Amino acid sequence: MSDLNRRKFLEKTSAAAGVVAAPMMWPSTAHAQWNNQPEKGAKLRVLRWSRFVQGDIDAYMLNVKKFTEKTGIEVRVDNEGWEDVRPKAAVAANTGSGPDIILSTNDDANLYPDKLLDVTDLATYLGNKYGGWYPACEAYLRPDGKKWIGLGLGASGAYMVYRQSHLKAAGFDTFPKDTDGFLRMLKALKAKGTPAGFALGNATGDAVWTNWLIWSHGGKLVDANNKVVIDSPETIKALEYGKEMYATFVPGTLSWLDPNNNKAFLDGQISVTNNGISIYYAAKNSTDPKVHELAADINHAAYPIGPVGVPTESHLFFNQMIMKYTKYPKAAKEFLRFMMEKEQFDPWLTGAGGYIAQPLAAYEKSPIWTADPKNAVYSNGVKNMRPAGYAGKLGYASAGAGADFIVANMVAEAASGAKTPKEAAERAQKRAERYYKV
Repeated sequence: MSDLNRRKFLEKTSAAAGVVAAPMMWPSTAHAQWNNQPEKGAKLRVLRWSRFVQGDIDAYMLNVKKFTEKTGIEVRVDNEGWEDVRPKAAVAANTGSGPDIILSTNDDANLYPDKLLDVTDLATYLGNKYGGWYPACEAYLRPDGKKWIGLGLGASGAYMVYRQSHLKAAGFDTFPKDTDGFLRMLKALKAKGTPAGFALGNATGDAVWTNWLIWSHGGKLVDANNKVVIDSPETIKALEYGKEMYATFVPGTLSWLDPNNNKAFLDGQISVTNNGISIYYAAKNSTDPKVHELAADINHAAYPIGPVGVPTESHLFFNQMIMKYTKYPKAAKEFLRFMMEKEQFDPWLTGAGGYIAQPLAAYEKSPIWTADPKNAVYSNGVKNMRPAGYAGKLGYASAGAGADFIVANMVAEAASGAKTPKEAAERAQKRAERYYKV
């Protein structure tokens, strides 16, 4: 997708999202045609990441049951942690055996694109029927601009989660919209004994805030030509800012993985973090009176805007891949089509409580985004996100560099003082160059 078309698409979808008074109509299905007959006797195995909100897996498995009842195709679903799915998917791709369908994260599909089934026909059908795929989906799953190697499932928006009463006690009536105000707020919270906490370990979902940190100051891992440029003055400034942020954090964030900030927030150890809506979801649905009461004090906000002057959001992207070795490619496509249709996908979005943002524009009007004002910001996750390999083209190099947590490790080293910002940037440059070979 060209930059011009990307801008036009974003302008169009942003304008549509802003019209809340008039009801939105589902796109016409006149140009959406799908003809596919699953193989007789087909059986499918699906490997997917484990739920962070119970409603996600409950609604997903209900849809699986509906699919089996309708088609007679038996489906086995295995749930694994995010960091367990990645190596298992790689083994399956390399050995040519394992799950038929894998739901994974970020640009994992670009680690083995030749091992994945071409789903261009299915992506085209769904795009035509449901208002088009957001640009991030094309960046991740249509890297050559032609063939689709997977389907977008959505994204877990890593937005700012905060305690409203703690911000007010620290002198802030609203969440800061820029990085200067954000740092002042973090320092004020620390002084009040209600610090922030952001994951600096190898956390697949929560460490994405480190991308925002670098991008917000104008830094990037690679340029548009895939040349590694992370060792730059802009990155150094970002790392210096990150060091100031780290000084306000609760102890222990260097080893935090994805569950840690959820627990710390719900335990009252921190007042601000970046996360999916799962913290709020857990509080609302908790049987512990103290945790349940916390829900009223929780709110969400977009990432603060840095010196670059534009939003630089980073979120955890979810993909759906059909392995080329599957014995039942038509049945696998039919399963993904069924799961992405409005009758199944919209209830799943609702069941997940806003934890997953939609990949197709038509689902912007899902009732989940207006059912609770605190859900609204999460609807923009896929629409506003930058791909993890920004500003280069995604592929083997971006997927490998992302899986190696180069940016997150660089920020952790500089923030903690293990290395100077310059040393951390130099090390990240060398590590990245091993993937982006000239």
